[in-house]
Amino acid sequence: MPDGQLPSLQTPRLHMRPWRPSDREPFAALNADPVVMEHFPALLTRAQSDAFADRIEAHFVEHGYGLWAIESEDAPFIGFVGLAVPGFEAAFTPCVEVGWRLARAHWHRGHATEAAQAAIAHGFEDVGLDEIVSFTVVRNHPSRRVMEKLGMHHAGEFDHPTLPSGHALERHVLYRLDADAWRTRTLRNQGATSSTE
Repeated sequence: MPDGQLPSLQTPRLHMRPWRPSDREPFAALNADPVVMEHFPALLTRAQSDAFADRIEAHFVEHGYGLWAIESEDAPFIGFVGLAVPGFEAAFTPCVEVGWRLARAHWHRGHATEAAQAAIAHGFEDVGLDEIVSFTVVRNHPSRRVMEKLGMHHAGEFDHPTLPSGHALERHVLYRLDADAWRTRTLRNQGATSSTE
């Protein structure tokens, strides 16, 4: 899918763009990394990874937003961050979630938070969403910290409906952020920035 057909976002350090064929190989390597995939049910084969990328591109076409491929200053592809409509039913669906998956070499740099902030802003300002959620397995504390940095609040736990009862990853936490809370937080942060300039 060539650049220009769908929206791209720019942050101070990252380019959030539509996917390219050249992203498929590093994406497959990311999805086959057991450390990256620790909180997911299984590693993905190359065919499964490519099918996932196909679904991401189809989501963009259907909704006009999705999981952007992330390009950093020092790498042409480091993973994805963006907005997605979950394909399962739960008490909080239908909804739009913000999610991320980055190659291990690019962890601990604030990239997930930086890109997710841009995705959330796009969702509220440009798409007109009323709420954005995020969820992960209970013990995924790094992702939970990102959710908290984004201003999301812990809204309870649920059993993921696509996992069998008793599965080690079945129990998930849910975080939520509504548009009014996001705007209030954004204005407060802008005011704090202005007062220090």
